[in-house]
Order: sequence, then C-alpha cells, then structure tokens
Amino acid sequence: QLQLVESGGGLVQPGGSLRLTCAVSGFISDTYHYAWYRQTPGKERELVASITSNMAIKYSDSVKGRFTVSRDNRKSTVYLQMNRLKPEDTAMYFCKGYNDFSGTTYWGQGTQVTVAS
Repeated sequence: QLQLVESGGGLVQPGGSLRLTCAVSGFISDTYHYAWYRQTPGKERELVASITSNMAIKYSDSVKGRFTVSRDNRKSTVYLQMNRLKPEDTAMYFCKGYNDFSGTTYWGQGTQVTVAS
C-alpha cells in the first residue's frame, strides 16, 4: 500500500512560482506511475500532468510550457514545478499513484494553491 503526502501549496501572486512535492511511502513505489490532478469547488478533478515509471510525461494543454513534473525514485518523491502561475491555476492539487498491472490507485490528501494579487 502506498501513502502519498502533498506539500508546497500556498498563496502566490500571478506570474509567480511554486513547487509541489508528493512524498511517497510504501514498498515498490518506483514501479508506480504518478500524476498530479487539481480540483476546484463544483468541478470534476482534472489531470494536470503525469509521469510513468519509465519517465514518459504528459501535460494538460492548460499547463504545457509552464509546469514541469518530475520524480526522484531514490527519494520516493514526485514534484510539480509550477511557473508563470495564473489565477485560473487556483485549485486543490492532488497527487495520485497508480499501477496499471495491479489496477491499484492511491491518492494524497491534497494541497491548496491560490494565485491572487
């Protein structure tokens, strides 16, 4: 079983940067794929970025060129570097770990990002 704990959220001005961290604990965590999602009240959770166990990366069109996802398997940590933040990036950000072979999925509790002047 995996446990995921997000951190790094906060209040930032438009144009600013934040780096979110997802600390992963549990065995064989480096065989999992990871993804960052975000959600605002009344809306469905949307995929922001994903990184597979083979380092294949995808981004949503809304963050492409501004956000960078990465993982450090030695530290069991997944990152989301967010640059040139916009007010519409305001959301609760969640980290997900998933394994296609076993079909298991784990979520963190989320970290709030607020972009406002």
